Amino acid sequence: MSESATLAVGGLFRTCSVTGLKVHRHAENLVKVHAVIAIVAFLVGLVSAILLVLTRWQAVHLLPPDWYYRILTAHGLNMLIFFIIFFEMAVLYFAGPILLNSRLPAPKVGYAAFLLMLVGMLMVEYFVFTGQADVLFTSYVPLKAHPGYYLGIIFFAVGALVSVGHFFAALVVAKREKTYEGSVPLVTFGAITAAIIAVITLLHGALIYIPTFFWSMGLMHVDPEVYRLIFWGLGHSSQQINVAAMVSIWYLMSGLTLGGVVLNEKISRSAFVLYILFISLASAHHLLVDPGFGPSWKVVNTSYFMYMAVLASMIHGFTVPAGMEIGQRLRGFTKGAFEWLQKAPWSDPGFSATFLSLVIFGFMGGITGVVIGTEQINIIAHNTLRIPGHFHVTVVAGTALAFMGATYYLIPLIFRKEVAFMGLARIQPYLFGGGVATFASAMIIAGTFGAPRRHWDISFTNAAFSVEYPAAVDLAMGFVGLGGTVAFLGGLIYVLVAVVSVFFGKPLTEEALRAGTAKVPQGVIKLPPQVHDKELHVAPGTMILVFIFLAVFVVYYFTNWKILSLVWQIG
Repeated sequence: MSESATLAVGGLFRTCSVTGLKVHRHAENLVKVHAVIAIVAFLVGLVSAILLVLTRWQAVHLLPPDWYYRILTAHGLNMLIFFIIFFEMAVLYFAGPILLNSRLPAPKVGYAAFLLMLVGMLMVEYFVFTGQADVLFTSYVPLKAHPGYYLGIIFFAVGALVSVGHFFAALVVAKREKTYEGSVPLVTFGAITAAIIAVITLLHGALIYIPTFFWSMGLMHVDPEVYRLIFWGLGHSSQQINVAAMVSIWYLMSGLTLGGVVLNEKISRSAFVLYILFISLASAHHLLVDPGFGPSWKVVNTSYFMYMAVLASMIHGFTVPAGMEIGQRLRGFTKGAFEWLQKAPWSDPGFSATFLSLVIFGFMGGITGVVIGTEQINIIAHNTLRIPGHFHVTVVAGTALAFMGATYYLIPLIFRKEVAFMGLARIQPYLFGGGVATFASAMIIAGTFGAPRRHWDISFTNAAFSVEYPAAVDLAMGFVGLGGTVAFLGGLIYVLVAVVSVFFGKPLTEEALRAGTAKVPQGVIKLPPQVHDKELHVAPGTMILVFIFLAVFVVYYFTNWKILSLVWQIG
């Protein structure tokens, strides 16, 4: 932006000494408030999580049935909706006006949308914790909550929709005022993808929650099958906003931590477009056992269309680590296939969280998602612990870890504070990622033997029938408790570091940055230079990882077909 344009908006810009970006004050403030509330929601969801883990662990079995379902409702809403979407709004304000050096066109609209989201969240929290909405995250009809619960979700969704519209308006302003040259950066393009999917998602939410609100007051009828169909346009697609935002953060953190390159802008952008066109259709895999939908509809949505979204994820799953590898090789780490990985900054919590997010999401979340999304195999996985095992390695170990990695860079770059408890911050991604991977794997194993999801007591004590599981299930549930406790500790450290840094942390000074004494990630002290050399655009290490991934996928996929074949024994 020109100097006159800067003065015209009241001199509301500052220049970031690390990135050189011109940061608009209102955009920066909106990043801050959305990120802070996201972390508050994460804390509520985290405390709920440890209570659920200690109830799922049969040896402890902490909560009574009513509080188990109440806390399960709170956990799902806080983690899947409030934490994720508040943080995604912060990502949009960062990837839009800040990365494009642009002003925010209507700051009051942004603050009003934030307040509407906050009011909606507080309404939902009130009705859930007072026992007036024990309907779980899905709130399937005919389960009925207090009308205020549905109204709170509507308020939240409308506020988020306005924020997304504000993001699009900021893009228009940046284009008209020519605050950037050429195409928008890839990170911004990914944020645009997330925003478009958000519009699709939130409109589905309005389409089903408005009539459900009237139904809760006895004013109209809602068909349960119609509810399930439209709800999953919100419930599943909201997680696809996460995927687009998460991948955008992967590209961002690759550059900030390693000076990673983008192999091919057109290919990466095309993969984001595939997300827009096909990823929401994968919502159909939640309906594979519903009798109201025909097999043709199920097969088309969960195979031919979904495979296009899978292709997009596989493209990003290659280009991001390959860009990291090439970035390292351009800086001299060229010995063997994996020196680039060995010499990566593993003590930088921004990098370690990002790389763990990439690996766990790909190897565990991606493979299990494609397999249980297959119509035939789904029948042996549906409503077992395999399902939460899967989405904990996607949403939690994938998205949440990526957001955590970004937080360690937002603290110095946006909040302009040093990172408190840097020693704890360095181990936090390993505790959280390792804990989630452990308990999610244990859930998948227990679910393979038929352990049900959501049910308060998997042993069905005092039931009219007896249920017996192999000893492997008891062992797996012990690891659910162990892994969940470790993940809880890692999540608690994240909240502690973020809260103390933001509200009580030491201000980041130019002198400390120049001297290299500031307690911040290494990429903030010295931003890796972006070096490009087409002669070195080779990534043998990443290719090896890709073939390992494919081998694991093939083994897991055909193992599930073998398990399915045992269900109907012949002879």
